[in-house]
Amino acid sequence: MFGAVGVAVAAAILLRDAPAVQELEAGGEVAGPSRAVDVAGVVPPLPFTDITAEAGIDFVHESGAYGERLLPETMGGGVAFFDYDNDGDQDLLLVNSRRWPWREDAANATSRLYRNRGDGTFDDVSAATGMALHLYGMGVAVGDYDGDGFVDVLVTAVGANRLLRNMTGERFVDVTAAAGVAGAEDAWSTSAAFFDYDGDGDLDLFVCNYVAWSPAIDRAVDFRLTGIGRAYGPPTDFPGTHSYLYRNDDGAFEDVSLAAGIQVAHPATGLAMGKALAVRPLDVNGDGWLDIAVANDTVRNFLFVNQHDGTFEETGIDAGFAFDPTGSATGAMGIDAAHYANDDALAVAIGNFANEMSSFYVARPGEQVFSDDAIVAGIGAPSRRSLTFGLAFLDVDLDGRLDMLAANGHVEPEIGRVQASQSYAQPAQLFWNCGAPCGRRYAPAEQTDDLAVPMVGRGAAYADVDGDGDLDLAITQAGGAARLLRNDRADGNAWVRFQIVGEPPNRSAIGATLSLSAGGTVQTRMVMPTRSYLSQVELPVTFGIGGVGREDRIDAVAVRWPDGTTRQWPDLQAGRSYLLARNGLEIRSTDLTDD
Repeated sequence: MFGAVGVAVAAAILLRDAPAVQELEAGGEVAGPSRAVDVAGVVPPLPFTDITAEAGIDFVHESGAYGERLLPETMGGGVAFFDYDNDGDQDLLLVNSRRWPWREDAANATSRLYRNRGDGTFDDVSAATGMALHLYGMGVAVGDYDGDGFVDVLVTAVGANRLLRNMTGERFVDVTAAAGVAGAEDAWSTSAAFFDYDGDGDLDLFVCNYVAWSPAIDRAVDFRLTGIGRAYGPPTDFPGTHSYLYRNDDGAFEDVSLAAGIQVAHPATGLAMGKALAVRPLDVNGDGWLDIAVANDTVRNFLFVNQHDGTFEETGIDAGFAFDPTGSATGAMGIDAAHYANDDALAVAIGNFANEMSSFYVARPGEQVFSDDAIVAGIGAPSRRSLTFGLAFLDVDLDGRLDMLAANGHVEPEIGRVQASQSYAQPAQLFWNCGAPCGRRYAPAEQTDDLAVPMVGRGAAYADVDGDGDLDLAITQAGGAARLLRNDRADGNAWVRFQIVGEPPNRSAIGATLSLSAGGTVQTRMVMPTRSYLSQVELPVTFGIGGVGREDRIDAVAVRWPDGTTRQWPDLQAGRSYLLARNGLEIRSTDLTDD
């Protein structure tokens, strides 16, 4: 956050309201023929309904704020969708912070785990499962680190982190000390990821660390805004830190950060440069080894390319990923990556601070150099006013093209007093993927119903919580209530879902890649729960197939397993959920159709 102000941008795609849809203005922004499903240039309604209360979610984030403006208070907490009890339904974990321990009125706010009853409503099982954690929590990572078939949880914090081992889906046990992943007591950890970086089959762990912080350091900064007084200080006033890379050795972890090359020092001072808020493991060069993209706040972003020998080379500057088009660092928060155009082009999107466009770095097929295509992709100007934290690619309307979600909210509660164009609570944004016929691939959707209600958005994640095949959303707020939003699309587009089962110890097959062929299009997705900001999405992978004029059969789905081997399943049926394992296929649910 608090990054450099972005450069002047080209004129935005102008939108006007219509009774049922939004149409892109004339003037060369849209070209190409109509499609069977959507007329080129038409943004469909993408409605979401707030079902938080009726679903039984009553979580409220406790930031500890009491007027002193200590920086962690405004950064919020994460959210994770995962199936902790292996019953096939996506459960929900919301990470809480707490009131500061020196306050006389310090309350016992805890993180909360909600079990999905199977119909999109939830029971609070926090106490029963040992997940009622009392710490200044920040982010979450999920992964079966010990290979027993049950997904474990790491919660990051201001202070020591916590690793919770899942004991057969009934309770969680704190194994932090034995596993060696607490980190420093004075560290401030944010996002984290379980993934296999060294190709030995088990899940290693990357943990982002933000700035060097303590109450004393923060009070010494004494950042002030005219008309407000003391305000939340910018990260430029705090020293940088090194993130952690832990190698998994039979369920215990070794800190290999220095030896693996992920500690980046300032060339002039030798001090830690990183101010990491989000991480996304990805295969940036298609070699089958997972690389690491890190979103840094007000310093250059990092791109660690896997060298296949347990080490990484940081290539952010050479790859065009470190800075914005003017060569400036941005206030980078949330991150995600995707093959957004259903081809070999890889995009890495990053949400940035207010008055900066979100970044949309694209590497063309056969290249390892990115260009920031935010303007030409259509997200540049519409994203500039917002302050974006959570960010994720997902196919909201199941038309076979990945849309993009941005969860927005400012860091300063009284920002409107000093900057009239800004507000603390801000609407989330959905950028609809118009496809190849459009001059600009993305256009902001205006008809999103309850998703457009302003909030102080932070973490964001998605899952199919009600079993209807489309993806629902959870968004957290700093110091406010989390929101669960049901996808109420009415487009009739078909879908298919896959749960991937790998071999022990990586039973969840994190890092596997799926390629689905249907209707003459190949879509590619990676099994990777880590994305967005402080958050994790569900492990099953959803593909949209489209509707009118599309076949409801799938030509084939191919899985490239983390070890590089592949397997293909031909002639599948849309509207079903499948379990794909190395040794076979299982239909998990059938006859699921949209009414």
